[in-house]
Amino acid sequence: MSKKQPKKKVVVTKSKTTVETSKKTTSRIARSRVAQTPQGEELLFGKNNFILMAAGVALMVLGYAAMTGGAQPSPDVWDESIIYSFRRITLGPLLVLAGIGVEIFAIFKR
Repeated sequence: MSKKQPKKKVVVTKSKTTVETSKKTTSRIARSRVAQTPQGEELLFGKNNFILMAAGVALMVLGYAAMTGGAQPSPDVWDESIIYSFRRITLGPLLVLAGIGVEIFAIFKR
């Protein structure tokens, strides 16, 4: 297969005739997209940032899971130790806050 030769455009002026080759045109939008995508530039977050973000999400999910439950074995008996246990009242919220702290650290870490 041979390459297509660009079409030749003949421009006639009063003094002389010139021959120019036409080029493919692109829209302004397409040119601006190309100009806005830097080539060879590094991403904002690295591998370590994503690992820390995943660890933060895992801590938050673990904290929310620690706060779940609390069903009473019998509807006639109220047992405060099931609802107000250390795991649900203290450990779960601390794990969620630790996960949020890890997320903030992962975002700001260079």
